[in-house]
Amino acid sequence: MRELAELKAVAAKADHDILAMLRAELDRIDVEMLGALGARVALCRSIAHYKREHGVPMMQPHRIGVVQQRAARFAAAHDLDTTFMKQLYDLIIAETCRIEDLIIDAGLDGSAA
Repeated sequence: MRELAELKAVAAKADHDILAMLRAELDRIDVEMLGALGARVALCRSIAHYKREHGVPMMQPHRIGVVQQRAARFAAAHDLDTTFMKQLYDLIIAETCRIEDLIIDAGLDGSAA
């Protein structure tokens, strides 16, 4: 009986170690994803400055459609819910449009207040 209990304890520790490794990998991916999102927002700020300097309207509905279609194709190709991906991109687009509005309309840098 004691050997069985020890074996179960070793197995439980191994399971915990595997879970810890998987979570560490998830954390690493989250850092990459957040870094990519930060880079995307920074680029949108640059685009907003360009639009301001060249009199380009902030809203570009065709461009938004292209981005949303690409996200939907990605979702379908990677077995993700297309509704989830649309909602995610709706949030991202809404935030970048808000930042662009600040930069274009008020001449601000679009940083969070």
